[in-house]
Formats: sequence, C-alpha cells, structure tokens
Amino acid sequence: MSLDTVDKLVVFLAKRDGIDKLVKTFQYVAKLACWHVEPTRPDAAERFKKWEVASGLSRKAFRTGRSLTGFNALRRNPGATPVIRFLAVLANSGEMVYFFFDHFLWLSRIGTLDPKIAKKMSFISAFGESFGYVFFIIIDCIFIRQRLRSLKRLRTNDEPKEEVSGKVSEIQGDIVMRLMGISANVADLIIALAEIQPNPFCNHTVTLGISGLVSAWAGWYRNWPS
Repeated sequence: MSLDTVDKLVVFLAKRDGIDKLVKTFQYVAKLACWHVEPTRPDAAERFKKWEVASGLSRKAFRTGRSLTGFNALRRNPGATPVIRFLAVLANSGEMVYFFFDHFLWLSRIGTLDPKIAKKMSFISAFGESFGYVFFIIIDCIFIRQRLRSLKRLRTNDEPKEEVSGKVSEIQGDIVMRLMGISANVADLIIALAEIQPNPFCNHTVTLGISGLVSAWAGWYRNWPS
C-alpha cells in the first residue's frame, strides 16, 4: 500500500531531523512575525519573541547527542577517495564542534550552567558550524560535478533507452538533493556568520528569518519520505 500525505507526515515527524525542521520553521516564522508587528503591536511582538526563543531552546534540547553523528559518519563511511575523505574529516569535525558546544550553550541559556558562558559557547559553536558547512558545500559541489559528467556520458552511449532513462532519473534526483543540501548549508552559514562576525546584512532580521526558513524547507524536502 502506498503512503498518502498523512502517512508521510507521520514518518517525517518520527525522524529527529523531521521534527527539528518543523520546529525550526516555527522559530524563524516567529522571528519574522516579531519583526513585522514590533512597531505597531509590541504586546504581540513579545509573544512572538517568546515563541522564537522557546523553539530555539527546544531544538537545542532535541539535538542532545547529535555530535556523535559526525563521528559515526567518519567511522562508517569516510569517503571513496582521499580528497573526499580529507574534506569529510574537516566537515564532520566542524559539525561535531558545533553540536558539542551547542549542548553547553543550551544548558547556560536555561540556567543550569553559568549564563555568562553563553556568549563564548555560542561563538565556538557557530565557528565550528560555519567551518563544517564550508567543507560540506565543497563536497556537494564535487559530487554534483561528477554527476553532471555521468549524465553527459549516459546521453552519448548506446545503452537501451529504458536503462538510460532510469539511470538519468536517479542521477538527477541525487543532484537535486545535493542542491538542497547546498542551499541549507549556505543559509545556515549566513546565520553562523551573524554570530561570528556581526554585520548589517547577516544580522538583519529579514536575512536571518529567510535564511532560517530556506534551511528548514530544504531540510523538509531532503527528509520527506519518497
């Protein structure tokens, strides 16, 4: 029996990444809504701000132990070539730093640890995040280039049309997924840069809000059951 939309939504929300993308959508919708109503309705803006903060803290709690994901990825599937393995080590190391120090950021913001360390933990976490995303983007670009070359070869060989069509669809699907990954990583990189090196563009509420939603919705696409 094929899955309908409700079935797929249940499967999606059962995943750690699925619920994270839903709550991330709440977080950045609330951020944009707060910015929009703040000049005219400060009471509503305060409620939206509380929703944003609660969503952000909830995501941090739900990511407990996520720093092991990068370690396990390197342990189980480090890459097929020396270049990819090297880039994967850099990418996953940055992500591990991000998630590890994000735990301390969460604990400091809820008051379990000294709130004074929150700023330092946020900077270290954001630095690791941005470092890792740069190399994840590079890896995806390398794979997209390889896939495009494979498409070109497939379209010029003499294999039966049905076989070629199936392979082409598979490669195109992989390219789309990697483009979604690049979109999410670039968006999250902008958010991390706002913490590392504050500037008018990255720190503008609209920039942060749109970046957060791009990352969330790219994650929806990548994790939605096929």
